[in-house]
Amino acid sequence: MDKKQMAATGRPPGNRLLIKKSIDQIQHEASSGHLKRSLGPINLVLLGIGCIIGAGIYVITGTAAANFAGPAVMLSFIIAGMACAFAGLCYAELASTMPVAGSAYTYSYTTLGEIFAWTMGWLLVLEYGVAAATVAAGWSGNVVSLLADFGVALPETLTTSYVNAVPAAVGSGFTFVTGAGFNVVAALGILAVTGLLVLGVSESASVNNVIVFIKVGILLLFIGMGIAFVNVDNWQPLIPPNEGGFQYGIPGVFRAASVIFFAYVGFEAVSTAAAEAKNPAKDIPIGILGSLIVCTVIYMATAAVLTGVVPFRELGVAAPIALAVDRMEMPWFSLLIKVGTIAGLTSVMLILTYGQSRIFYAIARDGLLPRVFSLLHSKFRTPWAGTLILGVGIAVLASMLPIGILGDLVSLGTASAFGIVSLSVMYLRTARSDLVRPFRVPFGGGMASQPVAIIVGTVMAFLGLAFFRFLLESTWTDVGAIVVLVAAVVLLVLAILRKGPPVWLGPVPLLGVFFAFVMAGPLIEDVIIKAATGDPLPAALLTGYFTLGAAIYIFYGFWNSRLAKGLQAIEDTPGVSPLEAQRHGVDQTPEH
Repeated sequence: MDKKQMAATGRPPGNRLLIKKSIDQIQHEASSGHLKRSLGPINLVLLGIGCIIGAGIYVITGTAAANFAGPAVMLSFIIAGMACAFAGLCYAELASTMPVAGSAYTYSYTTLGEIFAWTMGWLLVLEYGVAAATVAAGWSGNVVSLLADFGVALPETLTTSYVNAVPAAVGSGFTFVTGAGFNVVAALGILAVTGLLVLGVSESASVNNVIVFIKVGILLLFIGMGIAFVNVDNWQPLIPPNEGGFQYGIPGVFRAASVIFFAYVGFEAVSTAAAEAKNPAKDIPIGILGSLIVCTVIYMATAAVLTGVVPFRELGVAAPIALAVDRMEMPWFSLLIKVGTIAGLTSVMLILTYGQSRIFYAIARDGLLPRVFSLLHSKFRTPWAGTLILGVGIAVLASMLPIGILGDLVSLGTASAFGIVSLSVMYLRTARSDLVRPFRVPFGGGMASQPVAIIVGTVMAFLGLAFFRFLLESTWTDVGAIVVLVAAVVLLVLAILRKGPPVWLGPVPLLGVFFAFVMAGPLIEDVIIKAATGDPLPAALLTGYFTLGAAIYIFYGFWNSRLAKGLQAIEDTPGVSPLEAQRHGVDQTPEH
């Protein structure tokens, strides 16, 4: 870094879009002090289980089975879990290197630059904000089902979304149509949670532990009681024959994996606890891999019972577990499962909505979003205005869009974020090999010349093309191979002529990037196919979303970036979060 230029301009030198925060800046801006190293491997595994089990298994599993994989959704969980494992190890290294940051947005700002940080922040809206809307849709389905048990029938216009998935009129699969309903129940759930967050309600560690027990206990009860009602004929065949596109067959298994990827949202909380682990190098991998393995086994068992009790084609509903327990015809058990599910999903909505408001709070502190998102209430010490705006926006999404579209948006944002985090590890190893890293990704790695790195990247690209060609039976891979080959030759020639510095490559982050591609690829291809066959809504939503993000940065963030002006982030700290209370084992509420 050119220190003279830094002193003269007040901001880091270099390309304006790629200006970076320093590690020192990140630590200076951190709102918390040093954390006590008190978490062992068991604590970390339990933390991971508590954060992972939530929305996805209660909400998305039925849609994934009905629309894509059938009973083979059990296999889809293994694929999604592997993707999370590689990304989680990359999160862990970054968290141990920048232990007070705890955010993929901050990691990107430090390693790749401002434009990547903004992209990551905008992707995290999908991972948290849209995820909260998805959970609200599932929460609504369970509330409606529970009320029906007591003889209270709500009008469909108040419980169904404006857009709905229906079987396609021509061919196989499904398409999206608009109707006259708005899911008011889901919107009210989000608004209630938003109100609690504005008031600064914090769950204590003990309350969170009870909720974790409820969430896990409900699934274990469902598995234990449901085994007796399984009809093994419903599992035949395990992988239904492909009916075109991504509907069943091997393509459907991978498409379902890209959907149920959502079921693992939250596991990165283990990696952000690196600063509190007693032995990060040993305990963090155990925490990440242990919690992922336990949750994958629970998920597979839940999916097995779900598809064994209810034929998979009937599971495309907002509350599939509630549907299954109704089929068991045990009213007391049905009531218990539904109440527990609602309690668990309420907690998930609270944490996701909190997370989204704090992501926008951090981005606004850096000047990339309007100041309103970082204004703290004088009494409650919460970003009240930003939380209200986000709450209303999430409520609108929950009332208008079906679970199928919402789940896809979440999974796409999550997969993209995981890919960027994996790339960040390799970049930081290359640019700052001197940094102390209490935890390093396993299985080694090393410096390689740029030509070698390009060859490795080309091989990875061809593996990705092979995945699409032979497993998903895609038809565009020949053109893709030509594009990759031409790009590789051009880059290779430039690298040889320029003789640039070597770069660090490691198997774990490379596999993290590859699996992020495996998760996002089928989803993107499916969206494109739907647009080409007369169903443009998913593509229009994605295009509109990213266009909006680009417009906000171009017309506001670029001109108001505090880092570009040589200023520190706005110094102010919100109250303790529900997740922080659980993670740090504290019992705190904001000071009034």
